[in-house]
Amino acid sequence: MNPPPIVMWAHSRSASTAFLRMMIERGDVTVLHEPFLALTEEGALELPSPDGGQATARSEKELLTRLAELARVRPVFVKEVLDYEYPHLFKHPEDLAGLVHTFIVRDPRPTISSHYAIKPAVTCEEIGYERLARLFELAWEATGREPLVIRTERLVREPAKVVETFCAYTGLAFRPEALTWAAEDRPEWRRTRRWHQDASGSAGFEERRNTYPATVDNHPVLRAFYDHHLPFYQRLLQHERENPCQQP
Repeated sequence: MNPPPIVMWAHSRSASTAFLRMMIERGDVTVLHEPFLALTEEGALELPSPDGGQATARSEKELLTRLAELARVRPVFVKEVLDYEYPHLFKHPEDLAGLVHTFIVRDPRPTISSHYAIKPAVTCEEIGYERLARLFELAWEATGREPLVIRTERLVREPAKVVETFCAYTGLAFRPEALTWAAEDRPEWRRTRRWHQDASGSAGFEERRNTYPATVDNHPVLRAFYDHHLPFYQRLLQHERENPCQQP
């Protein structure tokens, strides 16, 4: 029996796309890249249907239904960023009960600089940690199960151990051969390609030490973002689980 749809909730610039690339490499999971974001921006979303065709979702509720249908025939993995507050999820948290929830977070210091470098008009809310922390609590309450939290820095340092933990939590088989892949652009993220240059150039989970002219140390707006979101990041890190045998 397949698990319910598995979602990795993330803030932008967290290496979540590299994680999605690893899930694609497995070959045994239906992988969806940021469907809630695409639905919010486009008003409708085309996604696979269980019969091998295409289905359309025009609301968050309909998208959840489509994901559940897909998961009955094949495991489903969704990577989603909290650049937006998806209204249905936050107003109807009971609908989170039908998902397996995982979260990935990265140190906000380089994350904020990276986000600003791509989108100088980014707002404080779009940085995402506060929304992630709120969604974490809602998902825990809705499912009765503590969501899994993955820290990006540990993922790139110990990818096999972290992915094994993820698989133990979600009920998927651990496939170490999927930890490396061919560096390439992917159709899954074509719509938002400019955000995923690092992922397109990667062949595995790699530590990248990019530098940016604007940082939380020299830019007052970015510093304000950092000061606001740091407590939410720290709150999420308290739930990081290191042992794949550790019960949620």
